[in-house]
Amino acid sequence: MLRPDQGGRIASLVVGGTELLRQGERFGSFVMAPWCGRMRDGRFRNGGTVHQMPTNGAPHAIHGTVRRRQWRTVRGDATSAVLLCELTDPWPYPGRVTQLVELDEDGGGVTLTLGVETLGASFPAQAGWHPWFLRTLSPDGQGVRIDFDAEWQEERGEDHLPTGRRVEPGPGPWDDTFGMPDGVDVSLTWPGELELSVTSRSPWAVVYDELDEAVCVEPQSGPPDGLNSRPRLVTELEPLEITTRWAWSVLA
Repeated sequence: MLRPDQGGRIASLVVGGTELLRQGERFGSFVMAPWCGRMRDGRFRNGGTVHQMPTNGAPHAIHGTVRRRQWRTVRGDATSAVLLCELTDPWPYPGRVTQLVELDEDGGGVTLTLGVETLGASFPAQAGWHPWFLRTLSPDGQGVRIDFDAEWQEERGEDHLPTGRRVEPGPGPWDDTFGMPDGVDVSLTWPGELELSVTSRSPWAVVYDELDEAVCVEPQSGPPDGLNSRPRLVTELEPLEITTRWAWSVLA
């Protein structure tokens, strides 16, 4: 189920009668754009200009500007939908974010595509998803197992931002950024119930599993604070696009 009124998020994903996404106050899977994760002190530079984004009392600005905005449904049918959100204040550059959601005809997976376009001047941007997957799917079920191979882990500073050093991937619990040069490939397994793969051609993912009730696997186009450390410029000729695929199989 999609909620254009709630940041274009996937509010619910039911497989075989079982809900996979957390419900309640922090729910579903939301879009991060035009940046992902934390932006240091809420500031980023575009050429010689430094811009300040609101931090809402936190040390850093987080997860972009579109996750609580009203999105517009451009088109939709039984298996696909296109949603659009304009980039407006406080983002200083006119642009738009588009999300394409495509459910497999056999119901075995969903493909999500994000595009970030400028409607004028070029600007640095990122895009990605922040899904809240349930840690357990049933009252008697086992907790989810997260499996992946990463080439590196971004060292996390005390401010929860990457320091710029790459280290050997360590054990969880995680609130960490991982590099997978061949593309994101993460498996979530609820033993005896369901297996879910999260893949993307992007080499970046944040994995977060510090909560008792949910875990997050977040494919994104760059690391946290990437507008400053690894800027990807969006121009009229080169929009930003990222795709992720979630595929599932029932084990019971």
